Amino acid sequence: MISLDLKLQSLTSKDLSAILELDQACFGGLWTMEGYQRELDSPNSDLLGLFSPISRTKLLGMGCFWSILEEAHITILAVHPQYHRQGLGQVLLYSLLKTASDRGLERATLEVRASNLAAISLYQKFGFKTAGRRRRYYQDNGEDALILWRSDLQQPQFQATLADWYTKVSQQLSKSAWQLS
Repeated sequence: MISLDLKLQSLTSKDLSAILELDQACFGGLWTMEGYQRELDSPNSDLLGLFSPISRTKLLGMGCFWSILEEAHITILAVHPQYHRQGLGQVLLYSLLKTASDRGLERATLEVRASNLAAISLYQKFGFKTAGRRRRYYQDNGEDALILWRSDLQQPQFQATLADWYTKVSQQLSKSAWQLS
C-alpha cells in the first residue's frame, strides 16, 4: 500500500484563504479573515495546519490554542469533513498538546458541544476529563458546552505518554494510508 504524506506546520498569512475554506467546511464560517489574522499575529496563539500535497483540499485540518498563563486553551480543532475518521484529529490534538508541553504550559482546556460525542471521545482518549458545563454556550442553538481539562503536561511521565500517543497516532494514520512526513 502506498503511504500518503502529511505535513504538519504552523499556519501563516499565506494560508488565510485555505483556513477560511476549512472554517467554512467545518463550522459554516465561525471566524472571519480578520479573526484568523489576529490569531496568526498573536504571540500567545499557536495555529497548526495539516497539509497533504496530493489532496485537492490543501488544508486538511487545523488546530489552535491560546497560551494563557500556564494553560493552553484549545480554541479550534477542525478536520475537513472529507477526511473524518482517518486519524487526522488525533494528529492535531497530539501536536497541540506536544506544542503546549514544549512551551512549558502545565494544563490544557477546551469547550466542546455536549452533543459532539465523537470529539468528546477523542479528547477523552488524550486524558481530558469533564470539569464543568457552560449552559447555553453556543449562540447558534443555545446548546451547552462541556469544559474539559487535561493537566500534568509538565510531569515527567507526560513525555512517555506523548511518545506512546505518537506511536498510536502513527498506527491509526497508516490504516488510512497516511504518514507524517
